[in-house]
Amino acid sequence: MNETSLKKSLSKLKFGGLRYFDSIGSTNDEALAWAAEGAADFSLVVADEQTQGRGRLNRKWFTPKGSALAFSLILHSSEAMRPYLSRTVGLAALSIAESCSKTGLDPRIKWPNDILIDGKKIAGILVETVWSGDELDSLVIGVGINVHRASIPPRELLQFPATSLEHELGRELKREDILFGVLDSLVRWRERMGRDEFIKAWEDQLAFRGQQVQTFAGTDIPVMGELLGLELDGSLRLLDKHRNSVVVRFGDVSLRPSA
Repeated sequence: MNETSLKKSLSKLKFGGLRYFDSIGSTNDEALAWAAEGAADFSLVVADEQTQGRGRLNRKWFTPKGSALAFSLILHSSEAMRPYLSRTVGLAALSIAESCSKTGLDPRIKWPNDILIDGKKIAGILVETVWSGDELDSLVIGVGINVHRASIPPRELLQFPATSLEHELGRELKREDILFGVLDSLVRWRERMGRDEFIKAWEDQLAFRGQQVQTFAGTDIPVMGELLGLELDGSLRLLDKHRNSVVVRFGDVSLRPSA
């Protein structure tokens, strides 16, 4: 992948701007700075290599040269989009899942921000914001997708089992094609963020749905229950052991060890 092949593959999409880097610390850091300088809506930062990539809670994201997709997309907060900003991570997750599905795989969204294939992580999402005084100006959606086999982190760095698209498919892929698929899906889902079908589609793709899970939200005591689905704002809805509905707005979800 290089700037020429990238522009050719993405030529059917209308960008506010495009910046490509052979190597960068973090595409999100570049996008945040660009957004603060007034980047147009749907501006994109892409890197072949990321040396300081990060996920939620400042977890490191492994992006060796020539192996993965690392990109950040700048979206302006429109009047129509503003009531549904809490669904932004779902917008990215659905778009990645849909693009992966088109290759023949069966992805699942591990709430709130990971994509799994056969229980192994293949992609992660980090959403950050840019403010103008008290007003939200822009959203930056950072995405990392393991495409080639070399993108799978060494075992000693893994916090969760990981895989790559090529490993799961058993054939080679072009990163530019995967990126086009994700962005093309995102354009279409963005127009439907406020509809019930958006939540339903997100909910239908959830990993562990109907299973016993545990969620950690900043404490050592997990919230446990059966994963039922999503609230309208994208929060997770569980059914606890007392058959009460519990809403989880922040945290990481995983299967209960005994489940």
